[in-house]
Amino acid sequence: MQLWTHYLNSLLNLFLKSNCPLCQRSTPQEFCLDCDRQLQKCCLPDPKCLWQNPLPVFAWGRYSGNLKRAIAAMKYENQPQIARHLGKSLGEAWLLNAPKCDQKLVVVPIPLHANKQKQRGYNQAGIIAQSFCNITGFKLKLNGLERIRETKPQFRLSVYEREENLTQVFILGKNFPRRPHIQVLLIDDVYTTGATARSAMQTFRQHGIAVLGLAAAATTQGNRETGRVRNTTT
Repeated sequence: MQLWTHYLNSLLNLFLKSNCPLCQRSTPQEFCLDCDRQLQKCCLPDPKCLWQNPLPVFAWGRYSGNLKRAIAAMKYENQPQIARHLGKSLGEAWLLNAPKCDQKLVVVPIPLHANKQKQRGYNQAGIIAQSFCNITGFKLKLNGLERIRETKPQFRLSVYEREENLTQVFILGKNFPRRPHIQVLLIDDVYTTGATARSAMQTFRQHGIAVLGLAAAATTQGNRETGRVRNTTT
């Protein structure tokens, strides 16, 4: 009986294992132990370090090392499960370090244009937001915003061009509640200059809807790395 149980457990472990999306080693977890350790090193000691007006930002980690690699794999290598992991980490960090909020929060992910989402197959910010809400218990409005025109990749543009590129790019989702006493928390994968979030914030404020801030899995602010950031806030 013990031999049969051992055999069954070994067989289950074999089938339950998958490859780490960052190094391709076999692992029963989302990431192998080594990659997960490297990912945790990117975690910010204070996720609220950028939480200040005019655009308060809450960020789980620095856009560097394994976190940068994980986000690239999530977006360009068809690894949407990474978004679920990042959303969970972001949600857990929020529960431990949540900024003060006196109103009911509604979580809205930064949307992709329909053509880009069809090409990629998913919106990584939407998956992060779903996982974030599973942890925090906040209400999710997956289609709270709609991106109505395609834009140039942000990483190719100057700060001024980024702002111009995202002018009037969003509209309010058709079924978004027009209620007082709610605030929106935006969700995105990476925060860089804030052009995308500011454009989204402006759209909500035009309808009299308050935006508390942005929660992102990673931020480039304060990174020691130099060089261009690849396609960050889309």
